[in-house]
Amino acid sequence: MLDNIAGLMEKGKPVSILFCNDPGTESSLLYCELTQKARYGDSFIITKQGCRVCEYVFGYTENTPEEYYYNSGRYRNREATSIAVSSLERLKRKESSIKISPYSGEKFDILILYLKPEKAMRIIQAYAYQEGKPAQIKTGGVASVCSDCTAYPLHEKLGFSLGCKGSRKHSLYGDDEVIVGIPYKLAKDIEEALNKIPETLS
Repeated sequence: MLDNIAGLMEKGKPVSILFCNDPGTESSLLYCELTQKARYGDSFIITKQGCRVCEYVFGYTENTPEEYYYNSGRYRNREATSIAVSSLERLKRKESSIKISPYSGEKFDILILYLKPEKAMRIIQAYAYQEGKPAQIKTGGVASVCSDCTAYPLHEKLGFSLGCKGSRKHSLYGDDEVIVGIPYKLAKDIEEALNKIPETLS
């Protein structure tokens, strides 16, 4: 049980993401909405969710969100839009379903947390504790929960995002919260380091 990591959450629980082949259902909710609901106690096993950007990020379609992003006015021109889409981190694994649930000690692929900035800082400091290497954060302000904090951390990186328009609009996590994605292989070291690094106000 990752008590130190879980204790950084001020509202709800960390969310366990596990890619599996268990029977699941199609959901009309967005992936970011599902993780927000799981934070407060709901559990899901899904084979599909309602966000077309996430479907692309998770490798369930090759229909890119380029037209959608361009028409939304997010980028100056087609070239910028194309670069942004090609920069999205995508899943290469092809399990048929995703289990999304509040963390209670079980195995996971990614642990998603919604944290105040000071608590997120402590995750980064704990990550750097062993070797002093800074976290390499990748975010463009889009696809925050699915790409930045789920797909990217599967490369054994720490995912960190300030959010995106879609996730903040639809899942309504706090304006004072950021999202962190921790891969299973990094979680134990971060958990142990949280006991050793100095407290912020000590």
